Amino acid sequence: MAKSAKEVHPVKAFGWAARDESGALSPFTFSRRETGDEDVRFKVMYCGICHTDLHRIKNDWGGSKYPLVPGHEIVGVVTDVGRKVQKFKVGDRVGVGCLVGACHKCDNCAADLENYCPKKILTYNATYLDGTTTYGGYSDHMVANEHYVVRIPDNLPLDAAAPLLCAGITLYSPLKYFELDKPGMHVGVVGLGGLGHVGVKFAKAFGTKVTVISTSPSKKKEAIELLGADSFLVRRKIVAGSGIGGLKETQEMVNFAAKHNISADIEVIPIDYVNTAMERLAKADVRYRFVIDVANTLKAA
Repeated sequence: MAKSAKEVHPVKAFGWAARDESGALSPFTFSRRETGDEDVRFKVMYCGICHTDLHRIKNDWGGSKYPLVPGHEIVGVVTDVGRKVQKFKVGDRVGVGCLVGACHKCDNCAADLENYCPKKILTYNATYLDGTTTYGGYSDHMVANEHYVVRIPDNLPLDAAAPLLCAGITLYSPLKYFELDKPGMHVGVVGLGGLGHVGVKFAKAFGTKVTVISTSPSKKKEAIELLGADSFLVRRKIVAGSGIGGLKETQEMVNFAAKHNISADIEVIPIDYVNTAMERLAKADVRYRFVIDVANTLKAA
């Protein structure tokens, strides 16, 4: 006889979830699995809000599974580790980004590109290996296989480090892949939002000359004076794409960010402000990333 979800996942959890395509988020009690031999469990301290979260809670792309707990820019402090875990211990500062699973057999996985694995498992709104739905970081705690857990260096503030786990790796990865990480090169960053502003910081840390390309002339001052871009161009039509990055490169990115004091520019919010934050995000009314103060504001009913 098949086990129920509560039997498979007996550890109580609490978060905020969307119940339907309205996207309205509200308190939600659910459960997570016990700490497995290779698992790391951590108390969620902060979780960034990605534009993907907005699309998913409203089912803009189809395939949303309700109730849906968003969040794939998750950081916190380890509270438990499985007996076979080697890289982490209780008290470590860690994070989980967009992925919690992959096949580990395909060519992409062998090349540390789990993000391109055809069987990758997303941190939320996906089906895990045990057949249950994955829930994201708008919640009190998280558990993941240690392979998908990233160490957050001590000198990076946890709140401003959270967006690096999605926005950061999304910009860092193509800069490295296309070898645009050499001093003296000229890099164009299209768009100056939650992703673009981090891209400018990484490109400048690599020693390149950076041109910000935007549809908003009003962003010229902040691009040059606040973020250090070398020049600014206005374009009316832009096309962009990204594919995050693998876990090895994500850890490399976080370490590079710590070395060069790179973090996201954020607005920290309480969990009960999250629906207003989503409305503002839809209007691009944030500089540049919302981060939920989960530890201090998420209270179980």
